[in-house]
Amino acid sequence: MTEHYDTLETRSPDEREAQLMAALPKQIALAKRRAPGFRRILKGVDAKSVDSRAALARLPVTRKSDLGELQKAAPPLGGLNATPLEKLNKLFVSPGPIYEPEGLGKNWWRTARGLYAGGFRAGDLVVNTFAYHFTPAGSMLESGALAIGCTVVPTGTGQTEIQVSTIRDLGAVAFVGTPSFLKLIVEKAAELNVDLSCLKKAHVGAEYLPPALREAMRARGIGVSQTYATADLGLLGYESLNPDGSVNEGMILDEQLIVEIVRPGTGDPVAPGEVGEVVVTTFNKDYPLVRFGTGDLSAVLPGTSPCGRTNTRIKGWMGRADQTTKVRAMFVTPKQVNEVLRRHPEVTKARLVVEGETGNDRMTLRCEANDRPAGLVEAIVGSIRDVTKLRGEVELVAPGSLPNDGKVIEDLRKYG
Repeated sequence: MTEHYDTLETRSPDEREAQLMAALPKQIALAKRRAPGFRRILKGVDAKSVDSRAALARLPVTRKSDLGELQKAAPPLGGLNATPLEKLNKLFVSPGPIYEPEGLGKNWWRTARGLYAGGFRAGDLVVNTFAYHFTPAGSMLESGALAIGCTVVPTGTGQTEIQVSTIRDLGAVAFVGTPSFLKLIVEKAAELNVDLSCLKKAHVGAEYLPPALREAMRARGIGVSQTYATADLGLLGYESLNPDGSVNEGMILDEQLIVEIVRPGTGDPVAPGEVGEVVVTTFNKDYPLVRFGTGDLSAVLPGTSPCGRTNTRIKGWMGRADQTTKVRAMFVTPKQVNEVLRRHPEVTKARLVVEGETGNDRMTLRCEANDRPAGLVEAIVGSIRDVTKLRGEVELVAPGSLPNDGKVIEDLRKYG
């Protein structure tokens, strides 16, 4: 039994980066050649020249929030698929609706790496309680478990009593699903006085994992790890556990992705450690998403994990990047705030704070600025009006005083 899923996980960071950058131009070329949507989005881009993070950062971001319109214009996948529909394995339907493909091949969603880091091994009997209908979560985690060599019991959601009896009768050692459903099953077993001591490991996702719940499960002998994955990209990051079941800080990025953290509303990478939107370029040959904006906020953690995996760690999911809000019946977006900043290079960072009561909204743009030439405040006020068509105030604050939480717009209004 090996400690790591494969040798990719223990490459030196320099070797990993060199290999990813060497593969990037070929992936850009494939997306342009075989996916009509990316042929249009990347028109004029010389694929051979996209061989560095700096070059990648110059390409446009295609955001998850764009998928609805793209798919309506070019059904069903917006022309972003490089493999024709008739050669795909499955099509899923997420709320929106948004359609997501699954291609042929083992471990297509790449979730095996995250399960393995959570202690899943060949021969484990795994109860998979993620949904198998419409959305891809059930299929996503099943494929990873099968790639490791586990045996999967596809129980899906609901029917808590039957879930409890199934785990007991089959002696299942592993659970896959949401943290809240794990809690329900364990509580139902206690209520029915059913012994679930066979259950030793759980891999959860799709919602917040409270630290108290993880500790409660650990006290029962169940080590809990979690995955960060999306229906468009598959696995993005995963936790690793120590032999005693304790969890290492942060989430380790998957090996087959290039992840950037950008300022919300832009495609501009932020400084290391700053919170921003997670933007991903995947090396998937069927669905070659290039600079795909997930809409999720996160930040890079310094250093590497104590588990020996050398890839970059992120803090995990930290909220949503789309902070669009309505002020006096007009939508105000992070993109508009960043357009104001672009017009005033003296401003290094800003946050638009919306306050007041319904019908009496007040906007204040709090700006960090090293240089403060005469007339700067008045000029920014003019830009706010020009860009948003709304009146806003400006407050200059000390550099470094705005929180590092990825927020571009903060809505402090009280509702109800």
